[in-house]
Amino acid sequence: MKKLFPVALCFFLLAAAANLAGQVWMGELARMSKPALLPLLALVTLLGLPEESRERTCLITAQLLGFLGDVLLMKDGLPWFGSGIAAFLTGHIFYIRFFGGRSWKGLGWKAWAIGIPVMAALVVGLVSAIGIQGALLVPMAVYGSVLMLLIFSALCGVIREGGRAWWLLLMGAVLFTFSDSLIAMHTFGVENWTLHGLAVMGTYITAQVLLATGGGALIRK
Repeated sequence: MKKLFPVALCFFLLAAAANLAGQVWMGELARMSKPALLPLLALVTLLGLPEESRERTCLITAQLLGFLGDVLLMKDGLPWFGSGIAAFLTGHIFYIRFFGGRSWKGLGWKAWAIGIPVMAALVVGLVSAIGIQGALLVPMAVYGSVLMLLIFSALCGVIREGGRAWWLLLMGAVLFTFSDSLIAMHTFGVENWTLHGLAVMGTYITAQVLLATGGGALIRK
């Protein structure tokens, strides 16, 4: 399996490069390469972590749910959008299950008393800034809350344990939130700039790689 790891990694990097190049020069290339990204990253994770564990299962499941979300969001229409967001939300729950339980262990009530209001304020601020209204207001607020909990989980790990793995997970969670915020801005009518697609996919791919790398490092500790 170790011999196959560099091969899978090369294929993932090629798919990522093709997608990012397609965002600038060839939309069809970006569209064709996008569904390959997360399955290849999941394969890299599988080959890089040969020993089976609950943590590895959560990490790979989150990545495959990201693949499902990618495919669903490629379709036009509100039902597809809602289904894609639901897939990503479920994936975030698996990420939180992976490292949240570890970073929360023994966490005092004071940390939650500070963390919950801060997370709620950030969600309200994001929803208001993007201008989300109507039937999607509550679902998107729930999705935003899960993203904030993902960041909080990684931040707790940074504060309590420190180390490269937790910093990678925190940066991945923050970039994931930023990428999703860019998508929401596009979906809810905020004006986009020329390289909007490149910014979305660049931060998204980087976030997934950081979560995979940080997750792998945490499992090996």
